[in-house]
Amino acid sequence: MLPNINIKIMILQLHSYWAYIVLLVLLVAFANALFAFIKKRSYKDLDMRIARFTLIIMHFQLLFGFGVYFVSSYFKSAKAIGMGAAMKDKTTRFFIMEHPMVMILAIVLVTVGFVKHKKQPVSLGRFKTLTIYYGIALLLVLSRMPWGQLFGK
Repeated sequence: MLPNINIKIMILQLHSYWAYIVLLVLLVAFANALFAFIKKRSYKDLDMRIARFTLIIMHFQLLFGFGVYFVSSYFKSAKAIGMGAAMKDKTTRFFIMEHPMVMILAIVLVTVGFVKHKKQPVSLGRFKTLTIYYGIALLLVLSRMPWGQLFGK
């Protein structure tokens, strides 16, 4: 017989722990691109792997986030009281609108940055593109990460 596993808690914890992986990988990708741009280093296969891995990790986090979003008590509360009333509550607004929208925007920036950097003909252009797009995405992630709510608390 299988133990009683609460899927809602499991998805929330996965999303919370994965956030640290996202943050670390995005920071590494940004730092790699920035330092390579500053040093005018030539673009290598490892640079492509780092950029692609960051893209993949962030898209997994998006999937986990969708899972959390639709089973969260904030979503149920907003659905029950209406979006107008939900937007008046700071915490509900953060988890229903601010956090998801800013994180989706960060993922879009990473995706666009990855695609655009591949089209650059020279290494310097590739690193500049990654630095700009991944850097803005990193700032967005840092700005809307629910630091007090991580680890499913």
